[in-house]
Amino acid sequence: MPLPDSTVDPSHLTSEPPSRLRLHSLDVFRGLTIAGMVLVNNAGDWSAVYPPLQHADWHGWTPTDLVFPFFLLIVGVAIPMALENRRAAGGSMFDLHRKIARRTLLIFLLGLLLNWVPPNPSAWERLQTLRIPGVLQRIAICYGLAALLFLRLGRRGILFLTGGILVGYWALLTWIPAPGGIAGDLSRDGSLPSWIDRTLLSGHIYRPSYDPEGLFSTLPALATTLIGVLAGQWLRSTRAPMERAAGLFAVGVLCLLAGWTWDGLFPINKALWTSSYVLFTGGIGLQLLALCYWLVDLQGFRAWTFPFVVLGVNALALFVLTGLAADLLQVIRVTGPDGLSIPLQASLYRRLFASWLSPRNGSLAYALTFLAFWWVVMWGLYRRRLFLRL
Repeated sequence: MPLPDSTVDPSHLTSEPPSRLRLHSLDVFRGLTIAGMVLVNNAGDWSAVYPPLQHADWHGWTPTDLVFPFFLLIVGVAIPMALENRRAAGGSMFDLHRKIARRTLLIFLLGLLLNWVPPNPSAWERLQTLRIPGVLQRIAICYGLAALLFLRLGRRGILFLTGGILVGYWALLTWIPAPGGIAGDLSRDGSLPSWIDRTLLSGHIYRPSYDPEGLFSTLPALATTLIGVLAGQWLRSTRAPMERAAGLFAVGVLCLLAGWTWDGLFPINKALWTSSYVLFTGGIGLQLLALCYWLVDLQGFRAWTFPFVVLGVNALALFVLTGLAADLLQVIRVTGPDGLSIPLQASLYRRLFASWLSPRNGSLAYALTFLAFWWVVMWGLYRRRLFLRL
């Protein structure tokens, strides 16, 4: 996944090793998260998936709904580390702003490219219905805004802004109706964010009535990223290491409880990225990051982390390559046992997994095999010290 580096940020494929100053635990957490994303995005059969590996239908949450907010949290944590290291290396404010703008633009354009590929039936027709929002696009916007806010605001300013976003978003969705609707409608068709997406991006959204990475819901997603920025500042503080780990975990507990409590008034909902969802998922993420920090960086238990570090340090390459591979496996068609043309993905799944496993187990085995294959590819890049950054 295209996440800001824990330290330095080369703008090309490089053979330079990761900086000695990077948080090993952040790479591990990033690797765990990208592994989860690849796993849930590549089921063998979407009609046979274990419930924890599916998104909640609307309100509520599953483990799958934790993946994206974890990424945004990691984006935020990495921002103070990367930008402060650049400052320490003598980077000017102009240089920092230029790097932020460049990275934001490249990640956004890469997201559009992934939405456009494959250009079928024609490049022009594809552009006419091209989905504009997306995972990378939201990450780009949240990164760019959070990085600029980090440069302009202190900790207290970021904290108050984050709280203001959460309360303001709740107030708008609760008290302001979409045109022709009623206040407090949080349905797919009736919510204010859904109406904004349909109005401003008609024909260019994921579903006819809404987009899970839409325009208005990117605002609370920014709050998730800012929580990460605050966590990154805390981890860079001069407090004792154990105090940093304990404080991070304690705040995570408080956020989780606040989000769980708020769920009664403002339901946890990933597609709308509700304020309760921000606090609930952010709280879980902070606790997991604190545990990784304590276990890996403070206690030195690193033997188990290697598989996840391999994925975490090259998350951008992994996200892009697996996305392209999944598209190609759908585009390339082969002849099935009945003589009909079917996608290569379906053929591989049926021959290698569905032929001897139950539907759900076969679907999961396909996803695990897909992940294992790409781990080997990432391991090859890791051995050659090749790390893709933007």
